[in-house]
Amino acid sequence: QVQLVESGGGLVQAGGSLRLSCVASGLPFSSYDMGWFRQAPGKEREFVAAASRTAGSTYYADPVKGRFTISRDNAKNTLYLQMNNLKPEDTAAYYCAADRSPIPIATRITYWGQGTQVTVSS
Repeated sequence: QVQLVESGGGLVQAGGSLRLSCVASGLPFSSYDMGWFRQAPGKEREFVAAASRTAGSTYYADPVKGRFTISRDNAKNTLYLQMNNLKPEDTAAYYCAADRSPIPIATRITYWGQGTQVTVSS
């Protein structure tokens, strides 16, 4: 059974930082492209960042470029998202995703985590 378990969310003031983690089990982690999505109340889920299988390629949505950094440790089956200079508009539930296709072009993500809430106060 595949599980993606996120952690690291919380409440932070604007300008602060958080580091999200996603621990994967039940799948060959190094064979999957991994990514982060987020969904704010009343909005559609949107792409945030992605890392290829060896993290040789990374991709970011324009609103987070220069502030967020995605990384992965294949030995630990773990995906990370370092979020710096957080803004109130970053408030959302953040979801880990796994797919054999590159995340930004995947038509349907194979596996999702349960999400972790990030709240940024102004």
